This record gives sequence, structure tokens and C-alpha cells, in this order.
Amino acid sequence: MGDVFVLGVGIHPFGRTEGMSGVDQGVFAVRQALGDAGLEWKDVQFAYGASDAAGNPDTMVDQLGLTGVQFINVRNGCAAGGSALFSAQMAIKSGECDIGLAVGFDKHPRGAFDAKPSEYNLPEWYGDAGYMVTTQFFANKIMRYMHLNGISRETLGRVAEKAFRNGEKAPHAWRRQPVPLEDILEAPMVSDPYSKYMFCSPAEGGVALILGSEKKARELGVPLVRLKAATMRTRPPGSFEVFAPSVDIERGGSATNIASRDAFNIAGIGPEDIDVAQLQDTEAGAELMHMAENGFCADGEQERWLAEGLTEIGGKLPVNTDGGCLACGEPIGASGLRQVYENVVQLRGQGGARQVPGDPKTAYSHVYGAPGVSAVTILER
Repeated sequence: MGDVFVLGVGIHPFGRTEGMSGVDQGVFAVRQALGDAGLEWKDVQFAYGASDAAGNPDTMVDQLGLTGVQFINVRNGCAAGGSALFSAQMAIKSGECDIGLAVGFDKHPRGAFDAKPSEYNLPEWYGDAGYMVTTQFFANKIMRYMHLNGISRETLGRVAEKAFRNGEKAPHAWRRQPVPLEDILEAPMVSDPYSKYMFCSPAEGGVALILGSEKKARELGVPLVRLKAATMRTRPPGSFEVFAPSVDIERGGSATNIASRDAFNIAGIGPEDIDVAQLQDTEAGAELMHMAENGFCADGEQERWLAEGLTEIGGKLPVNTDGGCLACGEPIGASGLRQVYENVVQLRGQGGARQVPGDPKTAYSHVYGAPGVSAVTILER
């Protein structure tokens, strides 16, 4: 088994781009990533592409070139991009190929995501009763978590405040205007305890990562960013997940617990060794819960971490340095790959105003999707 390296990265800015399809944005990202790696499309031996609402990724070859490349489409909820990366790195690690592509894009219509019960093996009454509305589910989940672990609504606001402050410094972010904590807390309520600033928005964007073997990375002379671990896991019994028709009294962990544990075991390091992290934050409470589920703190410690600024860019563990989903929005196919893109930028020291100080050497990304799937990657320079 050989090591896998990120040879090049590309991104189309997130948000809304009129007159440009999701596929177009993915092609933009691929061309940028190829240029970053010093490669051409004909050099790519295989590709995995993720999209939820913007068409089949393999149709990108119409614009990139009809080279006959193996191109596999991935659809796995919000973890689609992370799943594409997990799949792509296996082909390199096995020695089957030297250069591959993981790409994700999406172009969602305005308004909330419109999930269908049948897509998740649920009866129609589940949707008729309103349980497919994710804002309600996540609000109920965080309300329970806050009650059990002594977390205040102000801490939710601090997560969003940090996100918009970081997003201002990221050229690819959608929401690039800081929002004061008071405005976040007093904004119109969507689903208690979440105000409108505490949820991300469906968005548009594209991200591409060129992966390769160590031999190819050294031949190209690119910065050596090693993919130390990549995992993708589904939920265990008793997990409390989106579109779960019931909740067990005794929880058996979560998909994130498993993906994180296995990633750290593969990488041979622990949470204390991570210098920068990107965690799924489709809503402010998700970042808090995922801090604990990924092993970075104990349940309830988030209250102190946010109050003391430990997750700020200059803090103990910078989290979501580009503003995460809250500032960037969430094009489902691209979102998980955006996290890895941001970590590569940080490890290369190219973050500009959002650059994590102290010459970071390790970076962690985690993406979570319905109905309970998580993907984790660990990078090392």
C-alpha cells in the first residue's frame, strides 16, 4: 500500500453564480486543480465525482475532454464529497493508478433542501408529519444536547459569529460580512433555538482535488501534503441521526465516532496532534456536537472553548477557518471537498488573512450527511 498525496486543488467560489451550471463550476475547479498540479486532463487516470442536484459528474468529460477516463458518480448525502475522496484515494493507495481526481459540485434551488421519505426508506406519513424538515430535526437535537451538557444559546451564537468573521477572510466564501453576536441572537427564529444566522444555506460551488502517488508528487515537485487517513462510515445501532424514525434511550455512538476513531488509528495520531480542523456545521450546534464526537473535547466543554476563543484562527484548535458551511453555504457535492481544500491551503501556508499561525503540520476534516454517514480525512505536511 503506497501513500497518497494531494497534488493540486481547485475551487469555484461558493454562493450563487447566475448563468453557470453546477457542472460548469465543477469543470472550473478541475481546470484550476490541474493547473495547480502542473498536469493536463489527459494525465488523469480515473475520477470520482459527487453531485446531489446538479446532474451527473461524469458528463464533465464533454468539456474536459473525451479521453475515455474511468469516471464514477457518487451520491451520499452531505458526505458525498468526502465519500468521493475516500473512494479515489483507495485506487492510488492500492497502486492501481498514479493520478486521480475527486471532484464535487452542486447548484441547489433557493429554499430549504427537499428530501423525500422514499429516498430514506421511510413511510410517506413521516414526511406528512413534517419530520423530513431538517431545520426542525437539528433544532430538536441541539436542544436535547444543550440540556444534557449545560450549553447556552449564546455559545451557539459564538459559533456563527466566528464563522462569518472567518468567512470575510476567505475569497471562496459566500457570506463575507461579519455579524455581531447580538444580531445573531436577536435575529428571527427559524426553529428554536436557532435563528436565521445559525443555519447554512443550500448553495452553489465546485471543488476538485488531484490525488497521486508519492513518486508522482516528487516528480511534479508539488508541496508534499500527505493524505494520512481517509475513512467513511455509516451509523451504528442506537445512533441519533437525521430521518431516524425513533431514538433509542441508550445510544450506541454515531457514524462520526466510528469514522473519527478509525481515521486516528490509521494515521497513528490522536486529536491532540491536530493543528487545524474543519467540522461539519450545517447549523451552529453541529460544530459544537462534532467537536466532541470527533474527540477534540468532552461533551459540555464547548461552552468554555467558545468563550475562551480556543477555536479561533489563533486558538488552541482553529475550527472552520474559512467560515465553514455557515459562511460558505452548502452545495452538497462540493462541501466536504471544500473542507479538504481549505486544509491544503492552510498546510501550504497560503491562507492569507485566515492563515493559522505556528506553521501547522496536521489538518483534520469531517463531513456528516443524512441518514447518518460521516467521512473523515487527516492530512499531514
